[in-house]
Amino acid sequence: MVTIATWNVNSVKARLPHLLDWLKQSQTDIVLIQECKCETDKFPAMEIEDLGYNLAIHGQKTYNGVAILSKFPLEDIQRGIPDFEDDQARYIEAVISINQQALRVASVYVPNGQSVDSDKFPYKLNFLHHLHQHAQTLLRYEEPLVLGGDYNVAPYELDVFDPKALDGTVCYHPQERALLRTMLHAGLYDAYRLKHPQARHYSWWDYRGGAYQNGEGLRIDHLLMSAQAIDRLSECHIDETTRKWEKPSDHAPVVATVSLT
Repeated sequence: MVTIATWNVNSVKARLPHLLDWLKQSQTDIVLIQECKCETDKFPAMEIEDLGYNLAIHGQKTYNGVAILSKFPLEDIQRGIPDFEDDQARYIEAVISINQQALRVASVYVPNGQSVDSDKFPYKLNFLHHLHQHAQTLLRYEEPLVLGGDYNVAPYELDVFDPKALDGTVCYHPQERALLRTMLHAGLYDAYRLKHPQARHYSWWDYRGGAYQNGEGLRIDHLLMSAQAIDRLSECHIDETTRKWEKPSDHAPVVATVSLT
């Protein structure tokens, strides 16, 4: 069994003690990280490599940044979505060899969009469009594929604490929900929702207004898998324990177990 997680750490330097503690406790094999918020050469590689991980990093000063942490070798590393001009570090992909099997993974950080009337919202929709196009290319390889990350989109009513009030706002706007569902209807599967079809459980809670304590969250962090990966899925859960730690990330890890060994 191999465990795969996605986690928006909201600054790898600020959250490094949490990340290291969680890696030691969970012993997760592959971790897809978002919002590193540091340049590639400033990433705390040594501390993580000391725990037995290989690293692929796509960093950026102050903002964004994605990484792949793997206890298995990483090959064919791709930084950025092919054929999409983007100066922000939001996508990194690699092939992982496990017992002579190839598993392709990507860490994805979809733009938040800020507000529907800002110029960042069309950028978000454009990013999702190009991500979908690239996913279609990857699905043609017919191999186990995991596109994990902070998608900044809650796809269904179950995934938000107040669907009526939030409808039409960023992260729960009809246009972005439609784009994400297009990916889900074209060969990708939502690992958590497949295992928990009726669960109302969130992966992100605002720091403000006691959102976590009041249960006011969104499920915007997803592990999207190809049929070849989902056929091997045995379990998927949201590890909410990290959100209870002192000065936590506002996101919780989403963790899946797949049979690849």
